[in-house]
Formats: sequence, structure tokens, C-alpha cells
Amino acid sequence: MFDRHDTGRDAFQLEGPLAAKGYDWWWHSFTAKDAETGKRKPFFIEFFICNPALGGEKPVFGQRKPQVSRKRRNRPKAPQPQAKPSYLMVKVGTWGEDAAQLHKFWGIRKVEIERGHPFSISAGECFLSETGTHGSVKVSEEDVASHREWMCQSGEMSWSLTIDKKVAFNVGYGASRPMRRLNAFEMFWHAEGMKTEYRGELRWNGRRYIVSPADCNGYADKNWGSDFTSPWIWISSNNLTSTISGKKLKDSVFDIGGGRPRVGRFALDRKLLSAFRYEGREFEFNFSKFWTFCRTKFNCYEGRYRIVWHIEQRTLFNRMVTDISCQKRDMLLVNYESPDGAKRHDRLWNGGNGRGTVELYRFGRLVDRIKVLEAGCEWGEYASERNRRKAQRNKNNAGQ
Repeated sequence: MFDRHDTGRDAFQLEGPLAAKGYDWWWHSFTAKDAETGKRKPFFIEFFICNPALGGEKPVFGQRKPQVSRKRRNRPKAPQPQAKPSYLMVKVGTWGEDAAQLHKFWGIRKVEIERGHPFSISAGECFLSETGTHGSVKVSEEDVASHREWMCQSGEMSWSLTIDKKVAFNVGYGASRPMRRLNAFEMFWHAEGMKTEYRGELRWNGRRYIVSPADCNGYADKNWGSDFTSPWIWISSNNLTSTISGKKLKDSVFDIGGGRPRVGRFALDRKLLSAFRYEGREFEFNFSKFWTFCRTKFNCYEGRYRIVWHIEQRTLFNRMVTDISCQKRDMLLVNYESPDGAKRHDRLWNGGNGRGTVELYRFGRLVDRIKVLEAGCEWGEYASERNRRKAQRNKNNAGQ
């Protein structure tokens, strides 16, 4: 059973070694309706904390601004050594024709954190807990031009929402308390609300949007650890329709995440964690539950105009085939820096308008073929891995 809520996993995790070399983030995404036109539009809100033990009154950035030499003002100095970042970053934004990510930062001493559970985070006008969030972020074009270390675009968003997490994806022992104490994985994941109902409203660049529980297609999860994964894969949606019956699947949601998890110095290549709640029935594909003999194959790539995900997973009794794509014009290249200050993901594609199909099988027989809309989705690889694969392809072609 994966639908087991555990607010202890949703709590602040940056204790011990992770306090000085770790990140912890809470992600929320949902669809809202334009108050005037009724047009649907996806949005996201994220609270991201990095290296709290290294923090002070002001945020510290890893992506430092280039300094200009006094003697030769037209020439920048040699690159400065990377700093270890420390801050709370509130990341908000949208996808589509006016896609943008807006970032606002606080020094750790300016942030109030409830370290137990249920958790809460408060800084300035921005607040997040298990049951609600509100705040505002505004970034001008002048800010973007003069603060490249903010890694964002310009715009303005304010919001006030209640949060009701209905269905969880608990990945099991891999993120249990003993594994968390050991910091066994480089990147942990818990989806306390892979199906979440949001209620409230927001304003995006002056336009008002309404968020309703019945059709918000809401999602909430968190990640924490000492670094990110590469490749990085995530897909989730609860806007699902059976292509066999034509009916809307109101008690269904799926979630897929992972890529190349690391346990200490060892990498577990091409491993994904997946869960599909299909009208109350659970289908899980979890490599950490070895007794299910879970096997995964995937082919995800960046094309000229779109990102494509093809994923096949099997256990002893079940099979799931996922085919999703998202137009790049509807996506963002989202920006994060690792706790050591490096920015290894230079092409991490993130979207909220993925679409495609999922096929579910039980004992080899098709359960349903499901149409997927408004899927949250991510794909990215480190530049070093992209270059390695390109060199291998060139080598193979030369040998043919």
C-alpha cells in the first residue's frame, strides 16, 4: 500500500550533516481558471531551503555576480571560487505562452521554521504549512538584469490558498526514519499529496485566477538531500480519462519519479519509483520493494520542439506503459544550484501541460488505456552526461 500519509517525511529534514550540505524543498502545482475568461492555466509554488547552518542575515549565492576590475573596467576579473549557497528561496511561476519562474530570497536568520511536524515556514509575507500557503513575489526587469545570481525571470505573483492532501505516494523504506538518519540516499522523495485539492485565488501579472478543489489537478511533494539526480525524471497527473469507457477517472492519479539514485558512492542506474491509483485500486512499481521483481525501461529525450517520455515498468503481476510529451514552448528551463554551489543542471525542463497515455495491465490483460492531460513533468541531464552519451554515439557511428 503506497497511499500512507506520513507528515514526518514532510517535515524539515536538514539536520546533522545536511544542515551544512543539503537542500529541502516543498513543491506545489495546480491549475487555475482566469476569473474573466475561464481559461485554464497551470501554476507552481515552491519553498526551497539550502544549507541553513551556513546562513546569516542575508542570502548567500553560489552563482556569484562577476566583478569588474578597477584598472580595466570593461573587463571582468577572473571567475571567483564558488560559494556554498544558504537561503530560503520561494520559487513561483507558470507555464505556457508567458512561462516564467520568479525567485525571492531570504537569509536563514530571517526565516521562521517549525522543525517538527506538521511543519511550517514563514519569511516576510510568504508562508507555507501542510494546510495552507500565501505570499507574493515580484521581480522587475531591472532586478533580472542586475542580479544574474537570482537565476529567474521578471513578473509578479501573489496567492492565498488552502491545501488538502488527499492521496499520498509513500515510497516505503527508502525514505524511512533509519534511512533518513543515515542520509543513505543523495536525493530523497516523498509525495504527501500526489493528489491535492487547493482552494483560493492568485494574481499573475495583474490577472486574477480562481483555484477550485474539483478541477485544480493539484499535486504536492518534497525532495531533500545533498545533491540532485541525473537523469531527472518526474511525471504526474490526476486529469485522467478512460479511452475505453470515455469516463473521467475521478478517483485516479499517477506519479513517476527518479532517474539515477545514489546510495553513498554507488549509483543505481535507470531506476524509477511509480504509483498509479486507478479508481481506488493501487498499482505500484517500486525498485526498493525487491520482492515484487520490479523492472524498468525508459527512453526520455529532448527533441527539437518537445520533450518525450516513454517508460515501461513491470512487476510479477502488473505492467504500466507511459507515453507523455510536452511542447518546449510550454515549458521552463528551471534553475537550481546544488549545496556545494555548482549549477550542474543547465537544461532541466519543467512543464505543467504534458499529455499522452498510460496503459495499465494486470496478469497480462489490459485494465485500461488512459488519456492524460495537464501532466506535471520534468526531464534533465547533467551536461557531462549529455556529452558522454554524444561522444559514445559518435564513436559507434564511426565504427559502423
